[in-house]
Parts: sequence; C-alpha cells; structure tokens
Amino acid sequence: MNNTIQVDIQDHVALITMSNPPANTWTRDSLDSLSELVCELNANKAIYSLVITGQGEKFFSAGADLKLFADGDKKVAAELSTAFGRAFETLSQFRGLSIAAINGYAMGGGLEVALACDLRIAEQQALMALPEAAVGLLPCAGGTQNLAWLVGEGWAKRIILCGERINAEQALQIGLVEAVAEQGQGLAQAMEWAHKVERQSPISIAACKRLIQTARKEPMFSGMGYERDAFVRLFDSNDSKEGVQAFLEKRKPNWTNS
Repeated sequence: MNNTIQVDIQDHVALITMSNPPANTWTRDSLDSLSELVCELNANKAIYSLVITGQGEKFFSAGADLKLFADGDKKVAAELSTAFGRAFETLSQFRGLSIAAINGYAMGGGLEVALACDLRIAEQQALMALPEAAVGLLPCAGGTQNLAWLVGEGWAKRIILCGERINAEQALQIGLVEAVAEQGQGLAQAMEWAHKVERQSPISIAACKRLIQTARKEPMFSGMGYERDAFVRLFDSNDSKEGVQAFLEKRKPNWTNS
C-alpha cells in the first residue's frame, strides 16, 4: 500500500486518509493504491462503510500535481487520466456507504474524489473548485459528469466554465454537500454517519446503493422493475432472515453480510 494513502479500520468503518503534504496531491501510485484498497475493502465483509479525508488542517486534496503535465506528454496524460478514472470509478462502486470529510481546499481531482463518494461533509472553511480549464485542461476523473448530476447543469457550468470557487455554505445550498461542520469537526460527523450504517443490513445497503445509482442512467420504470427483483433476491440472504427475526423478537440484529 502506498504510504500516501493511509487506512485505519474502526469497527465496521474504514477511515482513509490522503497523506501527501503539503497539499495531499494525487500521484499515479496513490491512485493505484486507492483502487487496490477499495477492492480489498469490498472483499472484506466486516467493512460496511468508508470515510475519506485529508491529512492536516488546510487541504482535503489539491488534486493532481501540475508538474506531472509540464512536459506536455500525451502518453503521461493518457496514463494519468486512466488511473484517475479507474480509482474514482472504483470508489464510486464501493458496495457500502462512502463519505468524504472535506476538511479544507478540495480542488480538481481533490473535489472529484469527493464527488465519487455517496455523501459529502464540508468544514466551514472548505473551498471547492474544478479549475482545470484555467490551465488549459479539463476535469477527467468524473468531474463534468458527477458534478452536473449532483448540482445541475447551470451550477456545473458556473464552477467548471467560469472557474468559480464554492464555499461550504454555497455547496450546501446547491446540493454539492449534504452537511457543513465546524472547523475540525467534519471527520467526527462523517464517522458518526458511517457508524449509523452498522444498524442497517450491509446486504440491503449494497442493493439500495446500486438501485439509487441506476437512476442516473436508466428510466424510472426500469428502475422500479430492478427494485422489485432486488427485493426478492434479498430473501436468499442470511441477513434478510436475521433482520426480520430480530425485529419480531425485539432484539438487535446480528449482521453477517451474507
């Protein structure tokens, strides 16, 4: 595991910390490490959710180090864009709940990794932007797609085409984040949300997440059919049986993620 990506398992939550000072920028190695880590977490049935944050008090992540593109090498650009896409798409497909605790500047690929998560909490001092066009580039790790889906085409164009920076309160108003926390409290709130998932069946969470994300690309009538099919398939799981029995017996369920 690349040392710029740190992971700490706390009960059923994986806390991932981007640790590449001073700005927690992404490298090819750290992107590949993130992909590998999420795959490992997906295979670990004891993990129900993950939280990702940045080391330090100033930066969540400033995205890619522009020095990587200084030579104008198309091969390097192709390799890095592929690595970015693979890492963040893998993150978006994590079977459990993923939360970004945005504890400072989230720029470019730093915002894109947050957009790949299910939920986002921004500390009140956080600033978010996709400034790639200002240096002749563009967001290539899902930024143009995920941002427009979350906040609508108009705000996506203001942020990407006009180069606007969004503070935490603005982000909350437009639906870019789901909560604003006081400085230094974002991670604690994200962990609180993550631990709430432990009350839910991880099998059910994974199925619900897939259905919700299906709504991005499928018409509603298709999604409703998938929903009914997924409901019936849950009856093949141990957790479905356990959840119903626990409710009837007025006790806490013992999930096995199976």
